[in-house]
Amino acid sequence: MDQLVKAIGKELEIRKDYLAGQPIKTVYLGGGTPSLLSEKNLNFLLEKIQTTFRTDLQEVTLEANPDDLSAENLKFWKELGIDRLSLGIQSFQEEILQFYNRVHSASEALDAIYRGRDAGFEKFSIDLIYGFPYGDHSIWEKDLTEALRQDPGHISAYSLTVEPKTALGKWIIKGRFQPAEEDFVAEQFELLQEQSEKSGYIQYEISNFGKSGQFALHNTNYWTGVPYLGVGPSAHSFDGKNRGLNPASNTAYIKELEAGTSPFELELSTKEDQVNDRILTGLRTIWGLSPAELCSEYGVDILDSKRKEIEKLEKMGCLIWDGKILSLSKRGKLLADCIAAELFI
Repeated sequence: MDQLVKAIGKELEIRKDYLAGQPIKTVYLGGGTPSLLSEKNLNFLLEKIQTTFRTDLQEVTLEANPDDLSAENLKFWKELGIDRLSLGIQSFQEEILQFYNRVHSASEALDAIYRGRDAGFEKFSIDLIYGFPYGDHSIWEKDLTEALRQDPGHISAYSLTVEPKTALGKWIIKGRFQPAEEDFVAEQFELLQEQSEKSGYIQYEISNFGKSGQFALHNTNYWTGVPYLGVGPSAHSFDGKNRGLNPASNTAYIKELEAGTSPFELELSTKEDQVNDRILTGLRTIWGLSPAELCSEYGVDILDSKRKEIEKLEKMGCLIWDGKILSLSKRGKLLADCIAAELFI
């Protein structure tokens, strides 16, 4: 771990000009299990950010496993300047956690929330997974009811996805597991929308729900096109026009940095790529997509070139045009990627 953290520190130095002098306003420590980092390593990374970049920190989030929220860790994180926790709860049901091969138990998931609050973390988010394929919707209803009863300021909820090299992926190949049908998953998403709204949450992005004043600044910046720097293996970055990524292999990542070279691979975007990217990300949010901004920045008038598609999607009840902004209806949020693809240039 020390070798990897040292390499990340080196990458921060090498790529110090990536954001062209813009101040760092949010830090998100995620992409794995950053809550396992020692005090020394965590302190090193945050100090490196502060000394390498201009900073105007408004939010510092740490992804944490529920079983890592010891009193000692919470005290140290708070003193270090971390002001927001993202807890990988996933489920409050013992059998589901075991199925997902999670280390923490249902009681530890609840304890994590209590401990975080007691330690003074006013801002925290919990991650949930829906789309468990077996049984009816009762499992998801129980998870959702418990999550809303805990009243976190923020909830991120994702449909169960299966990666090929994971245990679930192998089970599918062997016929031991079948993913849920699309209609089944859609019904659970609709239940999430309905119940979260009743409890005072705003769906400000397809997978993110926050109370007023509790939207994640980091998430908001990402989905509204603000440039960001990602460091570490598999990290993605965006300079406002072009995206890029680092190698997934820890070994390859460390090797390049030890040789004094950047592991970052830039992916040059065409104008079409950039416009389509704006369409996709804009439609996912509560703020929607501004055709006027697209026209001003790229010379692309989708109100003209995509008139038929827009009218069709409006009639279907999936897309809303208020004269300034294109946004998705509740129904449209079920089909966000498909709708965005209809408007791609």
